[in-house]
Amino acid sequence: MLRWLGRVDYEPTWRAMQRLVDARGPDTPDEIWFLEHPPVFTLGMNARPEHVLAPGDIPVVPIDRGGQVTYHGPGQLVVYPLLDLGRARLGVRPLVEGIERAIVATVAGWGIEAAGRRDAPGVYVGAAKLASIGLRIRRGCSYHGLALNVAMDLEPFRRINPCGYAGLVMTQVSELGGPADVGAVADALAPQLLAALGLPTQSATSTWRQDVSSV
Repeated sequence: MLRWLGRVDYEPTWRAMQRLVDARGPDTPDEIWFLEHPPVFTLGMNARPEHVLAPGDIPVVPIDRGGQVTYHGPGQLVVYPLLDLGRARLGVRPLVEGIERAIVATVAGWGIEAAGRRDAPGVYVGAAKLASIGLRIRRGCSYHGLALNVAMDLEPFRRINPCGYAGLVMTQVSELGGPADVGAVADALAPQLLAALGLPTQSATSTWRQDVSSV
């Protein structure tokens, strides 16, 4: 089930994901949450504190996904696939590669040539990073997910070494000729993501974002 949450604070959303995973049974429906977050830096379980250079007034939240430090903020589309991987017949690598393929296919519709990288998960346009991926698998279920830069203030990325890479340049859809509206990008990405992960596509309709969900 696709859910549009709008702009929601990071920590309550993270805790809601954990609760959903903890409460899941064999018949619990899969959900994919689409949203934005207010400004926040998140530190993955393997993150090194020295990659946070100068956070200023933006909160830094240690969390339980893989990876290093990243930034979330308005104008970035964040997507959390909450999936029973066994039921979906997905391994971790196919899940990551499916997310990458979905993003690549989505932005190709706006003439943006992007690609995933085996050595550093995410989606890139040339040497610049367009989307980050960070997941956690627990009890055979996935949470956390992807962050696709659409039309945001990229300055906070310069306050960190994004994903642990000093000097990594970030880019975004709106600067590459795509739309500046996060909702429009969500509408385009949703069917691509469902198809890439082998999930039923009938719920990806033009009306799925009309009702804002809560968690």
